[in-house]
Amino acid sequence: MGKLGKKARKFAKKNLQSVLKRQRKVKTFFKKKASKRDEKAQVEDSDGEREEKYSGRNNEVEDFKDISLDAVFDEDDSDMDGDDSDSDGYLSEDTSCSYNGETRIENHLEEYNGDSDLSVQKMEIHLELAKKMKRLNNLKAKDPEFAKFLESNKEHLQTLRDEENYSDEEESDEDGRESTNEMGKLNSSTVDSLCKLVKEQNNVPAFVRLLNGYRAACHYGSESPTIVEDSHTFSKILTFMFHEADNIFRKILGISESNDRKEAILELKNTSKWKTLKPIVKSYLRSTLFLLNEVTDSRILAFALTRLRASIVFFAAFPLLLGRLIKISVHLWATGKGTLSACSLLIIKDVATVFNSNCFETCMIKAYKAFIDHCKFVDPVLFKHQQFLKSSFIELCSQDLQKAYNKAMVSIQQLAKILQLGLRTKKKEAVKKICSWQYANCVDLWVAFISLNIRDYDLQPLLYTIIQIINGVAVLFPGPRYMPLRVKCVQWLNALSESSGVFIPITSLVLDILEYKIGKESSKPGKDFSFSSAVKLPKHWLKSRNFQDECVFSAIELLAVHFAQWSYHISFPDLATIPLIYLRKFHELTTIESLRRVVKRFIDQVEQNIEFVRKKRDEVTFSPNDQQSAESFLQLEKSGGNAPFTKYYTSVIEKAGSRNLVMNGKISSLEQKKSKGKRQQIPKNAMDVDLAVNAEGNSH
Repeated sequence: MGKLGKKARKFAKKNLQSVLKRQRKVKTFFKKKASKRDEKAQVEDSDGEREEKYSGRNNEVEDFKDISLDAVFDEDDSDMDGDDSDSDGYLSEDTSCSYNGETRIENHLEEYNGDSDLSVQKMEIHLELAKKMKRLNNLKAKDPEFAKFLESNKEHLQTLRDEENYSDEEESDEDGRESTNEMGKLNSSTVDSLCKLVKEQNNVPAFVRLLNGYRAACHYGSESPTIVEDSHTFSKILTFMFHEADNIFRKILGISESNDRKEAILELKNTSKWKTLKPIVKSYLRSTLFLLNEVTDSRILAFALTRLRASIVFFAAFPLLLGRLIKISVHLWATGKGTLSACSLLIIKDVATVFNSNCFETCMIKAYKAFIDHCKFVDPVLFKHQQFLKSSFIELCSQDLQKAYNKAMVSIQQLAKILQLGLRTKKKEAVKKICSWQYANCVDLWVAFISLNIRDYDLQPLLYTIIQIINGVAVLFPGPRYMPLRVKCVQWLNALSESSGVFIPITSLVLDILEYKIGKESSKPGKDFSFSSAVKLPKHWLKSRNFQDECVFSAIELLAVHFAQWSYHISFPDLATIPLIYLRKFHELTTIESLRRVVKRFIDQVEQNIEFVRKKRDEVTFSPNDQQSAESFLQLEKSGGNAPFTKYYTSVIEKAGSRNLVMNGKISSLEQKKSKGKRQQIPKNAMDVDLAVNAEGNSH
């Protein structure tokens, strides 16, 4: 056999299997031998990969259990609950003062000049302790034997500390009794004379004594002994402080009542006047916040919040108290009702407006978490309050839309992440978490936020993501038991389409509702059940006549909303063709006359609108490619709203509203009968009653 040519050898070298096999052997032979350390690392990596692959499915379920709707908004609340003990106790009083009216505010502020230095010293001590604790933790992490030694001696050290604390408590109790005895009791006549001195002569010692009485009144029941003599005195002190404290502070500092800029306080922080007044202001704010945490009567809380709102600007000097104010206000906004929730909302909005963007984010995050916590369940009784929470949260977000947009994107992405895990795993935990009122209310919240602002701002990324989430939820729950959730999905899509002007197809989702296997024609009506307060139906309800009626009525209402939006569009005849074919078939198969009438009327109205649009479309001279002319098609007729389908749509919505009102009325009446025997909440003591009466009188 002759020798191969140059081209043949080149081809054989590139393509023959024997040559490639020999090259692989040579390559592995000359490969550099890896070190033992590298081999060990490679083995560990491969073991880790195998472990990850083995436990991947279990990790998915564990991750899903750990995911919560507000997990992306976790934040450290330690700054809001920290110990802010400066000016926490009673203010010092000048016992030699006879309150004769000769002293004025400007002449007596110097008595309290030493308290500002104490706060600086305490701050330095706290910082030093924090540094030492950090060093100790690092040392324990580096030296396990030292950590064991500390643990072994922990009990002995704790015993010594308890003995020291016990002796200190005895001494402090004795000092406290002596101090309260020195201040003396405040009765009604004493309070009247002190109030008169403060109003007429701006007497500082009298004001300080009233502040001490105010603190005692706010802490009534939690501290013993107290300097407030009775409930009538309690009521007088609180009413006077609520009305006059803010005016006195502003008069001393020279700040007008209309000045709510935080800079007005920050500019005064280095002045001697502010340094001397700071403990007095702080005592008032701290005591008021303590009162808001203790009182249960909604009238007292609303009155206190209304008066505290005037002093919000003073919180600029006390960041810890500001955080506590936000926390309390959000809690009362979410748990209260009526006037109390409205007053709390005003506080939250004022704080978000007066202070910086970080404060706005704090208000928004805490309000969002509170909304989630209080929307886990829905019933006709709670529905109105939950709607208020939703609308007021959206109102808060509208104050800084850029910040709100960022937080909305994070929250919506969290909703998408939960849905993706549910679609991928199809586990029971996934279905339970997504098919819940908490998840549905979060989607509903952001749908309302987008619908309100999308015309004025670019929210297209939010719109696209939330549409994908809604469609995913509808796909994940196709069964008849999830019909209420499916109806809500279509309602959300209709709302987004109407507000954005973007066509969102919903016909297939609606027609699927009519395909549910329903009960027999002779089935009995089920018990009264509110679809608006359910995301999943009980099994026995699927066999009732009510379920069959609800399927048809819901489908017609949803299609009517969808068609009403596009009833003047040039493509309406094409849009309505397929739904009409399906509805005609459904009309032929259905034997229940009441449902046949509803479907037949809808078909007739849609056909009339098709003829109306088709006639107008035949008269136009522009081509289908002329987008601008197509968008302006029938705009004059749309503004008039006199088309037949528009009138039909209005009647359908009115009937749907009345039907829901009747059903919700029956449910709420049953709930009221069940709770009729329950006792109403009463104030803790007689002092709450007295103050509530005064608060109600002052509000009028």
